[in-house]
Amino acid sequence: MDGVERLDFNGNYTSLILGHAPAPVVKAIQEAAAAGASFPGPTEHEIRLAEALVRRVPSLETLRFTNSGTEATLNAVRAARAFTGRNKVAKFEGAYHGTHDSVLVSVAPDPSAAGSRRRPKPVPASSGIPREIVKHVIVLPWNDAEACEKIIAKEAAHLAAVLVDPLLGIGGILPPVAGFLERLRAVTAQHGIVLVFDEVISFRVAAGGAQERYGVRPDLTTLGKIIGGGLPVGAFGGRADIMSAYDPRTGGARISHGGTFNANPLTMAAGLATLAELGPAAYARLDLLGERLRAGVTTLFRKRKLAAQVSGVGSLFCLHWTGKRLVDYRSSRPSDPAAPLRVFMGLLNDGVLLSQRGLGACSLAMTEAEIDRFITALDGVLERAVA
Repeated sequence: MDGVERLDFNGNYTSLILGHAPAPVVKAIQEAAAAGASFPGPTEHEIRLAEALVRRVPSLETLRFTNSGTEATLNAVRAARAFTGRNKVAKFEGAYHGTHDSVLVSVAPDPSAAGSRRRPKPVPASSGIPREIVKHVIVLPWNDAEACEKIIAKEAAHLAAVLVDPLLGIGGILPPVAGFLERLRAVTAQHGIVLVFDEVISFRVAAGGAQERYGVRPDLTTLGKIIGGGLPVGAFGGRADIMSAYDPRTGGARISHGGTFNANPLTMAAGLATLAELGPAAYARLDLLGERLRAGVTTLFRKRKLAAQVSGVGSLFCLHWTGKRLVDYRSSRPSDPAAPLRVFMGLLNDGVLLSQRGLGACSLAMTEAEIDRFITALDGVLERAVA
C-alpha cells in the first residue's frame, strides 16, 4: 500500500520456512481443495503427514493434530495431568506456549514483580486469567539447572508437567547451555513428571527438531508453524501410554479431543509438501544462511561499538540490545527499552520485515544476497537511529 517492497525475515513468525507461496505447496493445496476442503474423518493426507513426522521424530509414538500451537500445548498439559493425576505445570520465565490460561504466565514479566532470578514468581501475562490458575503454575529460571532441580523436587508431588521450549524462542532464541536439557530430562524422569518439548518454533532447526539437535528425548512434543505449510496447524504426541488417554479403544477415552477442523486436508497436504522439501541439504543451507546473518550482524555491532548482540540456532536469530551475557530472559532485556521498536520501524521503512522483539528467521527462498541486504539495511538503521 505504501509502495515499499519488503524482504520478509518475519516469515509469519517463523512458520514460512520455504518462503511465500512455494510452488510445491501451492500445488498441493490446490489439489487437496479440489477434492474437498474438510471432512468429518481422517484423510490420506493426515495419515501421510503423521507418518512423515513419526519418521522424523522417534519420540512421537502417537500423534494427534490440532489447529494451532496453542491447542497443541493445551492438550499436552491436559494429557500430562490425566496421566499423573497432578494439577501443577512448570514453565520457564520468558517462554511462550500459546494463549490458554495454564501457560499464559510469566511470558515477558517485569522483573520487579517477578521475584528472584533463581526462584521466579508466576506473573499473569494477560488480564482475565483466574488467580486460581496462576497458583498452579511453577516458573523456572532458564539455563540454571541447579535452581530448576531444587524447584522441581520441591513441587514434584503436585507437578504434572514441565514445558520446555528448547530454544526459549520468543524469549530471544537463547540456546540451552551444555547439559541443561539433559538434567531436566533426568529430574523429571526421577519424579514421574511429564517432560514436554514445545517445538512449535524449534522444529525448524533439524529434521527431528531441537530434540534431535540436542539429543534429548521428551515424553511429549508439541508442533505447529512449519508443519502446516503456511496454513493453521498444531500437533501433539509422544509416549503411547500417555497418549492412550485419548484412545476410545482402551475402554472409553478419558480425554475428549474435538475440533471440527483438526487435520483438515488442505493443511495436511501443505505440511506434507513442505516436509518433502526439507532434506539434509535444505537444513545445511538454512544453517549457513543463519550463520552468515549472525556473523555479519556481530561484525556490524562490533564496528559500531554497540552494547548489542545477536543470538540464534540454525535459521533462527534474535537481535538483543544489551551488552550482558545472554543466559536467560532477564539478561536479554534491552538496556534501552525503546531500541527494539526503533530498529523494527527503521528496518520496516527500509524494506525489511522483522518481529518487533527482534526475532527473525531465514527461509529457503533466500540467498546470500538477501542476508547481505538485511545487514546493509540494519547498518543504515543504526546509523540513523542508534549510533
